[in-house]
Amino acid sequence: MDEQPGATPENADEPVIALRGATATLGSRPVLRGVDLTVRRGEVVALLGANGSGKSTAVRAVVGQVPLTGGELELFGRPRRRFRDWARVGYVPQRTTAAGGVPATVGEVVASGRLARTRFGVLRKADREAVVRALELVGMADRIKDSVDALSGGQHQRVLIARALAGEPELLIMDEPMAGVDLASQEVLADALRAQVARGATVLVVLHELGPLEPLIDRAVVLRDGCVVHDGPPPEAVGQHALPGHDHVHPHAGPVAEPIRTGLLT
Repeated sequence: MDEQPGATPENADEPVIALRGATATLGSRPVLRGVDLTVRRGEVVALLGANGSGKSTAVRAVVGQVPLTGGELELFGRPRRRFRDWARVGYVPQRTTAAGGVPATVGEVVASGRLARTRFGVLRKADREAVVRALELVGMADRIKDSVDALSGGQHQRVLIARALAGEPELLIMDEPMAGVDLASQEVLADALRAQVARGATVLVVLHELGPLEPLIDRAVVLRDGCVVHDGPPPEAVGQHALPGHDHVHPHAGPVAEPIRTGLLT
C-alpha cells in the first residue's frame, strides 16, 4: 500500500483531521457554515450540539459521504480528494442495522471491516484473528455465528463498532454510538473505546450526551446552527445543570454570554 504523508514519524504532529472553513448544504439548506475542526494524533474529541446543529453532517463530510461546498479538508496531512488509504480510518455510522437488510452473520459483518486491508477480498488468518479480537472487545465473541437479525439494538451497535475496530484503524470516527443503547452496552462500548485510546488511536465521536465516555474526552467542539461555538474542555454539567433540559455556559464565558446548547439530553 502506498505510504502517505502523515504516516511517518516526522509528520507525527500533523493533524489527523483538519477541516477549515467548511461549508455544506443538504438540498438547498446550509448545514455547515464555515466550520473549523482540528483533531490531532492521539486526541479524543467529542462533537456536541443540538439536533440539526450539523454534527453528523460534519463527520459524514470527513468520510466523504457529504460533499463540501466550500473550505478545505485534510486527512493525515493529505487533501481529502487525494486521500486513498481508508484502511487507516474506521467509521461507525449513526443508527443503522448491522447488515443493512442483507442476511449475514455477526462474523461476516465484522469481517467486512477488514476488506480494506485484504488482497482481492480474501481473509487470511491474521484477518480472522482481528475479527475475533474486535468481537471480544465489545463482548460479542460468543455470537460470531449468529444472524444479525437476532440481535437487539444495543447488540447491533456493538457489532457496528466491532466492524470498525476489526480494521485496526489509526482514526476512529463514530456518529452517536451511544444513541438508543442500553446502559450495559454503553459501558461495554466505553471499555472498547478506552482500549483503542490506550493503543494510541485518534477518535472523533459525535455525542448527544457525554455519558460513560466523559472520562475519555480530551476536548469538546460544540456546534450550533452549523457554526462552532465552543472548542475546548468539555462543558461540565453539575447540580441542577446536570438535569435534562438545562443549557450549559462555558466557565470562561462572560456574564452576558449565551449558554452553549450542547444538545445534552435535548
